[in-house]
Amino acid sequence: MQVAKRHQLIAPAYSALLALIILAPLLRPGYLLFRDAVSTPRSYLTDSALGLGDAAPRAVPQDWLLSTLSRFIDGGLIVVAILFLALMLAGWGAAALVRAVLTRPDSGLSAGPGAECAAVTVAIWNPYVAERLLQGHWSLLVGYAALPWVAVAAVRISRGDNAAWLLLAFSIGCAALTPTGAVLALVLALSLIVGDFRNHPVRVVGVLGMGAIAALPWLTAALVSGTPGVSGRAGAEAFAARAEPGLATLGSLAGLGGIWNAESVPLSRTTPVALLATAWLLGLVALGAWQLWKARAAEARPLGIVAGLAVVMPALAATPAGISALAAVTSTLPGGGLLRDTQKFVALAMPFYALCVAATVIFLARAASSGLAVAVPALVSGILIAVLPDLAWGAGGHIRPVHYPPGWEAVAQHVSTGPPHGAVAVLPAGMFRVFPFAGNVVALDPAPRLLPRDVLSTGDLIVGGEVVRGEGERGQRAQTALLEGEGPGRLLSLGAAWVLVEHNTPGLHGAASDTLAQLEQVYSDDDRTLYRVPGEPADFSASTAQRNTVVAAHCAWLVLTLGSGLILLAQRRRSSRGAGSVSEL
Repeated sequence: MQVAKRHQLIAPAYSALLALIILAPLLRPGYLLFRDAVSTPRSYLTDSALGLGDAAPRAVPQDWLLSTLSRFIDGGLIVVAILFLALMLAGWGAAALVRAVLTRPDSGLSAGPGAECAAVTVAIWNPYVAERLLQGHWSLLVGYAALPWVAVAAVRISRGDNAAWLLLAFSIGCAALTPTGAVLALVLALSLIVGDFRNHPVRVVGVLGMGAIAALPWLTAALVSGTPGVSGRAGAEAFAARAEPGLATLGSLAGLGGIWNAESVPLSRTTPVALLATAWLLGLVALGAWQLWKARAAEARPLGIVAGLAVVMPALAATPAGISALAAVTSTLPGGGLLRDTQKFVALAMPFYALCVAATVIFLARAASSGLAVAVPALVSGILIAVLPDLAWGAGGHIRPVHYPPGWEAVAQHVSTGPPHGAVAVLPAGMFRVFPFAGNVVALDPAPRLLPRDVLSTGDLIVGGEVVRGEGERGQRAQTALLEGEGPGRLLSLGAAWVLVEHNTPGLHGAASDTLAQLEQVYSDDDRTLYRVPGEPADFSASTAQRNTVVAAHCAWLVLTLGSGLILLAQRRRSSRGAGSVSEL
């Protein structure tokens, strides 16, 4: 029994080790400010944080959770803790899935710690994780991490284990930290449950109900605000999956890479090593899939179908015909903007890949001599790590904490004294900044999270030199007013009570000096200057009823996630005391 307990600790311990190797630089004090990743000491519950701004609610309930927790805990610490737990749980979940599917008397396979650790390696140490980290999509990795746990829960439910509904609720709730995560979790859960719909229709209804509750924050915000979240052809083209050297688009996606932004690709994936790495991974997956087919592992089949679609569909969407079709969908379907970054759906392949690699390790260990069998897991995992060395240490040192220059607190204090509905317009133009203190890396402007009032953002993205227009119409008009040197009245009509000019970062100012000359300067330092727009700004803020409705939706998500998690933890503790062993969640 003690041996079994130690064996069950190996996978989570190994997962934590890999997560630590990747995130070690972030253990130092500081904050994330890297491409789309922005953490701040404190963020605020603005309309935008609730998804009630001009832009589509793509960052809820994430922003609501951070603004709530950062009142009590440093926001930078919260983000790093969530990211570490996400990577650790991704690996641990892969090991749990291997145990759930392969360790069965009728499977013909028996997964030990070595096979589980190989699955851990695949789940954590892969191009998808590296590229999403380099893009700053830390919260998407929470949804990614939940996928193997969703699969574990769905497998148990399909076997009649009703206690696994708690795990499914918790996993879907965690995945729903972002809208994309909710979609990923729901798709995977349904793929494993829907096959038995005729005999157990209530299970499908239960999964759909959980998915609906988990998605309430962004669904409610979209309905209340009236922001459709649509995109268009420019977005479909800009966010199409990319080919890596020698792989073509399909090969890149099959190797769990292919992100749209070339700057978010690890250096090793821009060399012939990418071809070798992909060949090694797909060879392991192919051999493992054969073993699963021979073992008649029924639960692996829907995972395999989902994995195949998760690779093929983004590849098709990157073709001219696919781009046209995707543009038609994203420009007309409310919420269709979620679909434009198709490469992120490759995450759905990870659970099947993890199972296959574990099955390969079992096969190779059996085929090897007794002396070499113990080395098989280390060899498989070691090569997977060796062909992607620049995932270690903050993705090759790119991701590291920064320290914000002093003065933001003073700006926030000034802004908080103005009208509660007074928004902040910003200069230079655009929503991205390149600050020396952040290593001159392109990053989202931190002002929307550092200030207690809504910041007028355009939502525009520049990809490959092309501008992808965002939904921030009011931000667009305010930016135009500043660049053309219009008077304060125009800013007031757009709800702007303040203008923040950020120094030491490139960007257009146009004729803004004409506008600024008519405003009241209330604060200035080496890094920024804050101006007050004289007069009463128009009120574009959400009503109390709208905010309360959206907050209630967030609370429903929180009750689903936190409630199921606490009950699950209590049950696990009782089970561990009774059985004297460590069990999965």
